[in-house]
Amino acid sequence: MQLVPTPDNPIPAEPTLHAVRTKDGLSLRVATWLPETEKPRGTVCILQGRAEFIEKYFEVVGELLHRGFAVVAFDWRGQGLSDRQVRNGRKGHVRRFADYRHDLEAVRDQILVPHMPEPHFGLAHSMGGAIALNAAHESWLPFRRLVTTTPMISLSMIKSLRTTAVLARLLRYTGFGRAFVPGGGETSISTKPFKGNRLTSDPDRYARNAEAATAIGNGAIGAPTVAWLDAAFRFMTCFTDPAYARKIRLPTLIIAAGADPVCATPATERFASRLKAGHAIVIPGARHEIMMERDSIREQFWAAFDAFIPGSAGLVAEETVSEASAPPDALAAEELDGGGMDTAVPRRDDAAALSG
Repeated sequence: MQLVPTPDNPIPAEPTLHAVRTKDGLSLRVATWLPETEKPRGTVCILQGRAEFIEKYFEVVGELLHRGFAVVAFDWRGQGLSDRQVRNGRKGHVRRFADYRHDLEAVRDQILVPHMPEPHFGLAHSMGGAIALNAAHESWLPFRRLVTTTPMISLSMIKSLRTTAVLARLLRYTGFGRAFVPGGGETSISTKPFKGNRLTSDPDRYARNAEAATAIGNGAIGAPTVAWLDAAFRFMTCFTDPAYARKIRLPTLIIAAGADPVCATPATERFASRLKAGHAIVIPGARHEIMMERDSIREQFWAAFDAFIPGSAGLVAEETVSEASAPPDALAAEELDGGGMDTAVPRRDDAAALSG
């Protein structure tokens, strides 16, 4: 169990590494950090996107530590240095998205709840954001608040979603579930040429991540399998139900990318408009990986994060009291309409202010 640094991507501070075992027997790589402050502001748990790994978030971890937060980061099954369910470690494979619940529950029960300072917050990206939103809908997500960038509500990189979904289902049923998707291979998307990439407009961070992906070897997986794609399409259907978002009571901030070629920003905005205790802002010009973008975009992300994630003990105590005494619907209304939180929750029309 190790972390793999590179010259441009050093390991922040002094992490502790853990091997966490899921209920279905897989071992996950988990890293935890504590800030230098004697009284941490809480813990932020990072939920990666597809094909990512802990090392890719070293810069983000350092920025969270600087803000006084403890940090938990882990590799989902099938990527990074966590266990695989297929022989070829370069394949991005999962049988069903419900299996990712085993991963997050293992981190929650073995690391986050028993060992990390409260309150606990979630910072999720893409696939991790979709998993977190689903968990919030089912009311088992272990966070006080959730921030997610470009969640996988719907895909924009595929022209015909319905046709591709049917094709993935047919290929899986005819025995090709563990094969790469048609046209896919072992090459990590992070190591492909910068020109024309879907992830970021920052060449330096892209090069840093490419170097990190090369250093971690098989930890930087290639294309997904047919089974992963089929499972993803099945999973995303839940977000099309207009009533789905309204059942999420967890205060949630979605930060979408104005130039996202991977996930469909209009679908994300529609979903967020139905949230009772959350909303979306869109950062103009940002590509899919907002946290890996150029400085001007990342500054907007951190401004939104800092406004939404409370850190003072007094505020957390006030929230705890209100949660104990108010019904869910009243809490949702308070989060959006006042109750001392008006300046702490950026609204959709704050995007222009954040980009100015």
